[in-house]
Amino acid sequence: MAFDEVKNFINGAFKSGSSSKIHTVISPLDGNELTTFNESTMEDLNEIIGFAQKAQKAWQKVTLKERVQVFYKYKQLLEQNSTELTEIIYRENGKIHGEAKAEIDKAIELTEFACSLPQFVNGENMEVSKGVYCSSTKLPLGIVASIVPFNFPTMVPHWTIVNAIALGNAFILKPSEAVPISSQYTAKLLKEAGLPDGLFNIINGTQSTVENLCDHPDIKAITFVGSTKVAKIVYQRASHNLKQVLALGGAKNHIILLPDAHPDMASSNIVASMSGCAGQRCMAAATLIAVGNCDAILDKLIDDANKIQCGTTLGAVISKAAKEKIEFYITEAEQQGAKIILDGRNTIVPGKENGFYVGPTIIDYATADMKIAKEEIFGPVLTIVRVNTIDEALTIENANPYGNACSVFTQSGGLANYVTENASAGMCGVNIGVPVPREPFGFGGWNESRFGSGDITGKSAIGFFTKEKKTTTKWNPEAGTNWMS
Repeated sequence: MAFDEVKNFINGAFKSGSSSKIHTVISPLDGNELTTFNESTMEDLNEIIGFAQKAQKAWQKVTLKERVQVFYKYKQLLEQNSTELTEIIYRENGKIHGEAKAEIDKAIELTEFACSLPQFVNGENMEVSKGVYCSSTKLPLGIVASIVPFNFPTMVPHWTIVNAIALGNAFILKPSEAVPISSQYTAKLLKEAGLPDGLFNIINGTQSTVENLCDHPDIKAITFVGSTKVAKIVYQRASHNLKQVLALGGAKNHIILLPDAHPDMASSNIVASMSGCAGQRCMAAATLIAVGNCDAILDKLIDDANKIQCGTTLGAVISKAAKEKIEFYITEAEQQGAKIILDGRNTIVPGKENGFYVGPTIIDYATADMKIAKEEIFGPVLTIVRVNTIDEALTIENANPYGNACSVFTQSGGLANYVTENASAGMCGVNIGVPVPREPFGFGGWNESRFGSGDITGKSAIGFFTKEKKTTTKWNPEAGTNWMS
């Protein structure tokens, strides 16, 4: 095995899951086995909870300004270990090195935001009536958990880890069973940074582990990132158990291309959006709606996409099953009358013949009712639907049940505003293929891309990971009274 056995992280120590069921982790790069881990049980979770409760009670008594000092050190450790962490993501996820490095850089930025929390989490105090004062403070919830996907083994966990712990909570991470290695190094670096034992914990497993997290009465909040189908299940089950829940689901992101768009800017951004991370991101360009005559831009886009090389500038998809699913969608679209302009099926990378690769794929002349244009593919596939007007484009975008992202490419400010004002998406872009907000702005979509309220990152996340206490006081018996006091 290339890596040591993946273990749970409990009270500052690594420990194997107590189930006898063993899972093998496969590298998408070449199909080789990387490591194994034991499935966890409710007994494992109970052990984590026992230590986490004690650690959290002590941690919440530490001031916020003191708590974030750990993350200043942790940020330095991420920077110092960036090369090794990048290599791990490359090996277990299959994305190219540049994308893996960008993921570490984003984790560093998220940690920087956590360090700035004392500037955002300020209590309020106001004299609401003569001699009567109201104040508010934000307090931690207790123990919180995050269930994270395979596509960003380090970045997505850092959406929640650093904020939740800095705000005074104990934290349980359930990594994707496909990419559990990166989290082992997160645990090591947090411990090295001086985080007290019991505050950061890892529990490895599959569906039963997720169900245990949703059901455990001592876990006060859960975040989830993954498919819409599972997001709905997690949201319903965890909220039924009276937890605070934010579950982010899938997406089918639309890019509206107008004829006046800057050809080079549009082409490079759209191609990067559809192919980056092998299309395995919930903000990837999926359906391109070309309004009017955009042929010149589309020709350049196809030419740029054709220059992408699997294994060099395009990484692998996560599994053989994912590869087969993506290729099935392409074949079905072809059978339904769409034209395959660039075909990524049956791609083999020399020297990595057993890897899971799908080449960049562009499908033209699709119709809005085809599955390829409506359903989440999660691969480097761009489907082109042609329409005559911008309102036709918005009708198609609005009809999509998801609501993560919508971008428009144009040089007209008026048309850009028209699209962003009328798109049914929580994150919009103008001449940007992947309109992910940067801190302190929060990440969060609409419709069936999000279940729960608030965003998972940025200032909005503060409200999710805390509860507010309001106190009203009056000390001066001589102050005048009225109906307010």
